[in-house]
Amino acid sequence: MEERDLLFRRLPSGVSVPDALNDPFDYEPDASALAAWDDLRGDIAGRSEWAEEIGRGKMFGVLVVVDAEGRPGYLAAYSGQIGGRCDWQGFVPAVFDYLSPDGHFKTTEAEISALNEQISQLCNDKDYLSLRDRLLRLESEGQQSLSEQASAMRMAKQQRDQRRKEGYLSATETAEMIRESQFQKAELRRAKKMQEERVAAVKSELQPLEDAITALKRRRHEMSDQLQQWLFAQFQMLNSRGESRNLLEIFAPTPQQVPPSGSGECCEPRLLQYAFAHGLTPRSMAMFWWGESPKDVVRHDGHYYPACSGKCKPILAWMLSGLTLRKGPIAGGEQRGRLDVIYDDEHFCVVNKPAGMLSVPGRGDVESVVSILRREWGGAAEPLVVHRLDMATSGLLIVAKDADTQRLLQSQFARRKVEKRYVALLEKRLPAGSGRISLPLRADVENRPYQVVDHESGRRSQTDYEILSDGRVLLSPLTGRTHQLRVHCAHREGLGCPIKGDALYGHPADRLYLHAEWLVIDHPTTGQQMTFYAPCPF
Repeated sequence: MEERDLLFRRLPSGVSVPDALNDPFDYEPDASALAAWDDLRGDIAGRSEWAEEIGRGKMFGVLVVVDAEGRPGYLAAYSGQIGGRCDWQGFVPAVFDYLSPDGHFKTTEAEISALNEQISQLCNDKDYLSLRDRLLRLESEGQQSLSEQASAMRMAKQQRDQRRKEGYLSATETAEMIRESQFQKAELRRAKKMQEERVAAVKSELQPLEDAITALKRRRHEMSDQLQQWLFAQFQMLNSRGESRNLLEIFAPTPQQVPPSGSGECCEPRLLQYAFAHGLTPRSMAMFWWGESPKDVVRHDGHYYPACSGKCKPILAWMLSGLTLRKGPIAGGEQRGRLDVIYDDEHFCVVNKPAGMLSVPGRGDVESVVSILRREWGGAAEPLVVHRLDMATSGLLIVAKDADTQRLLQSQFARRKVEKRYVALLEKRLPAGSGRISLPLRADVENRPYQVVDHESGRRSQTDYEILSDGRVLLSPLTGRTHQLRVHCAHREGLGCPIKGDALYGHPADRLYLHAEWLVIDHPTTGQQMTFYAPCPF
């Protein structure tokens, strides 16, 4: 197949190509990627029909490849669409083009639009609006009238009670007050019944219209869900071994379980898909921003950026399986540190904190989870840590994007609704077994930051443990005290053996061998139970 058919662009002469592909989530562009980008910029700048749209901001990507004859070159892509198209000449096409006017997606989308129009017409029908206004007015006026009548009854009762207290009442007066009370109660019952009948009459007229609107909305929801599922199933993503999985299969084991909207339409999966489908070997990848900076995330014209976690991480994990990636962390300036983001939505994210990193900023100019996310989010949200991990501990950490989410998630921790599991290596191997450690802890006020076991005034601290046959220990804290796991392992009334690398309660090593690998919470907005997992690095 000719190069022009493969959209294979020549690299400038003299540019060397790496032996292995970089990690798209953690990289600094090498000379070949930068050369490809410089070459592509001229092409993009010359497309005047794009200028206005991409000037508002667009992500472009380059993938340096080697063909079957060993010739180097590169592919180019853009995320999403430009001018409503994903098939502009010179750029790799979409993994699946659903924009064909006569295709299933567009025809079904048109049917859904027609349903929207029907719903809008019914909701704005003058008879429907008149009945709704009539019902609201009737309910409001009726409630006001019944409230006034009930208030008058209470006042009349107070007057009768006062007369009884003031002195002797004749039999005639007593009978008259009883009749008055019975009459008022009967009148209130009659008023309530009449009100209910009036409301029921209007509702009976309104109900067929409400039912019609509800049925259309239900149909619209079903069609939208089915169309989205159909679309995700059409995105058949190749990996380096030539195997294929659709987006539904790729996202099924993830915490969100379903692909986010727009999955598979970023530059990275498009470039890899085309390369794998046409026998091209990927060697270097980089994504660059063109145009104005957006309001929600940090993007600057001409700067390179890692692949997104929410949409691309599960997809690229599949597509790159079988490849050995070269490592090259982003360095310098605003991009000196990065985090492995396990999950990310508009309310919170979950990161896999590396050992040796602070959760929150400390003294001096030292990177922390919060400082890195604050830089990456660029003011779109303020990172609010929900719980903390010791600097030396690696693993799962939840960071909220607003105060309400932080409060709701912290409430789950406070009510012991969160399930947590850590993995540890001890200084020596213990026999397999399991149990619960209950050792109350308090701070050693004269020797901070140490914690001590205090059966008199310490706070209740409990940890379930399981010693595995390979020597690793699973630790599930039922409470959340400072250094709880470290003390429960090291203390003689606990496991009696410090965690390897615990410089406070044992002996230093190259790291603290404690990792938060498993976490179960309820989503603060939807209530859905979510499980997060970060494989143990040791």
